[in-house]
Amino acid sequence: MSSSDFRHIAIRTEAGKAERLFRAAVSAFCSLTRPSRREIAQLEDLTLPLFDEVSVESRRYVAAALSECEYAPAALVRRLAEEPVEIAAPLLTRSNALSDIDLIALIGRHGLPHARAIARRKELNATIAHLIRALEKPTLVNTRPPETVTKLAPVKPAPASATEDNRPDPSVPEENARRRLRSMMRPAGESAAVNLFLGQPTYLKLRETALTGNLAFFQTALADALDIDFATARSITEQSGYAALLAALKALDLSEDRAFLIAVAVHPGEFPHPQAIRLFLDRYRLLHREAALDKVRAWKAETLSRAIRGNAIETGRHASNSDDKAAGRKAS
Repeated sequence: MSSSDFRHIAIRTEAGKAERLFRAAVSAFCSLTRPSRREIAQLEDLTLPLFDEVSVESRRYVAAALSECEYAPAALVRRLAEEPVEIAAPLLTRSNALSDIDLIALIGRHGLPHARAIARRKELNATIAHLIRALEKPTLVNTRPPETVTKLAPVKPAPASATEDNRPDPSVPEENARRRLRSMMRPAGESAAVNLFLGQPTYLKLRETALTGNLAFFQTALADALDIDFATARSITEQSGYAALLAALKALDLSEDRAFLIAVAVHPGEFPHPQAIRLFLDRYRLLHREAALDKVRAWKAETLSRAIRGNAIETGRHASNSDDKAAGRKAS
């Protein structure tokens, strides 16, 4: 079928128009070697209004056809990817029209069935691959049992030359999740020294410090990014749940996938199942950035207030010491 056939297909009026047009339009489009933006827009304008009127078989046929199409229209592909995995599987497995953000959102909305299809992609982002493995084995992010917690005393970060014996115990689920995320995101041979984070853009600094497993590193980076003091940054990350961290990441205008990666590194126990991931993505998407910025302004005001109180106390202490010294000289 030629390009000319595709351009004129929308005006045909044979019986059974919706079903036939849906299939025929996609078939004609897939036959184009290099479709123009106008032709991509035409296909979406024609097929999306018909979507709810066509059968499951037609949707399955179109999904399979577009999965092999190099220039598939993104809106139609995303609509098909929301279908049950029996329809969406070819697109989830092969389509280049689905971005990494799309894939993470699909996993959050549809859970393991979609995740398992996505796992079969040839060049899958390592972050997403790890997320799928964590969903397959939720014990990786389950909360530690009480008896395990009592055995874990706070430890100082190991130096770069630390031996294997000094590394976090891989049997501890949360530490294991952080270690796997860290090794996945860090280039091979990269040093774990603190100065690794100096001079990096905000997101990279937050990501790398979050993936060290040392919360103090991340708290320092967060304080720098938001221009707040360390005590406030620590309170944001040590609250139960991730609501405060969610606002901080939204205020920094991070994309959904970047915000999720940082959140799961800092609070791995908050994401034991796909529904928890979906809830995070929904909450992040619905949180208005201006509301998040208001929260950050309140944190900055708290930081300033704390600094003023500290200066007043210090000034009073110096004045008291001066008075004591003056009284001592008079007595002598």
